[in-house]
Amino acid sequence: MNGILPKLPLAKWIDSLVDWMTATFGGIFDSISDGVEFFVEGIVSGLGAMPAILLIILVTLLSWKVCNIRIGVFALLGLLLIDNLGYWEHMLETLALVLTSVLISIVIGIPTGIWASQSDRVRQVVTPILDLMQTMPAFVYLLPAIFFFNIGVVPGVIASVIFAMPPTIRLTVLGIQQVPADLIEATEAFGSTTKQKLLKVQLPLAMPTIMAGINQSIMLSLSMVVIASMVGAPGLGTEVYRAVTQIKTGVGFEAGLAIVVIAILLDRITQNISKKKQGGTA
Repeated sequence: MNGILPKLPLAKWIDSLVDWMTATFGGIFDSISDGVEFFVEGIVSGLGAMPAILLIILVTLLSWKVCNIRIGVFALLGLLLIDNLGYWEHMLETLALVLTSVLISIVIGIPTGIWASQSDRVRQVVTPILDLMQTMPAFVYLLPAIFFFNIGVVPGVIASVIFAMPPTIRLTVLGIQQVPADLIEATEAFGSTTKQKLLKVQLPLAMPTIMAGINQSIMLSLSMVVIASMVGAPGLGTEVYRAVTQIKTGVGFEAGLAIVVIAILLDRITQNISKKKQGGTA
């Protein structure tokens, strides 16, 4: 086959595109980098300003209130274990990275999902892009991210956003499309505008599904922390990556266990918020 058709210089085209974007939009990328880094450092500084025991008590009470007593006890014991093992600062850095990634995913993903749910043409454009974002290996995202944003926390956040955003968009579209047609017809019969129909009927009824998408985005973002550590992002992923490169099984298990504790807490809290939203709308 290679003898019949010449090989397309796809790699060269991509490299040229990246070089052109870096040269043309370098100032914009620098501004984005500064903003993301400032936001992440602000979260770490804000959480780090509190004594560890106070934050543990607050998270325990939140888990108890939102979930149940068992999750509250798990939060208490799990966070105390993280602090005891010496991973508290790393945990805060990981939490800041995840929260930043998820917030960006929500700010971009939900409006995009709403737009796609209202327009078939937009949905036809967005769907293959989401397919590409979800199926492309995460390591590939890191290469242009390094060129655009240098080494550090920012390329890790950007890669996490690309990897974690599709569920938010997809489930926003799905939630709005699953609103019963008879309710839509009733709101139109009463003369509701498109904005009123969206804000007062479709979004409230779709909120449980949207929250499920946010929950998935949180889990996907958290799964990126180890990969993000390869480009200089701080946090628990750095400890896992160092343990792998130095073949320190015990250290890797400790850091991995800390990630599991955070993942379970974030998952249970967001799931129960979603259930309460569903109960409220019902």
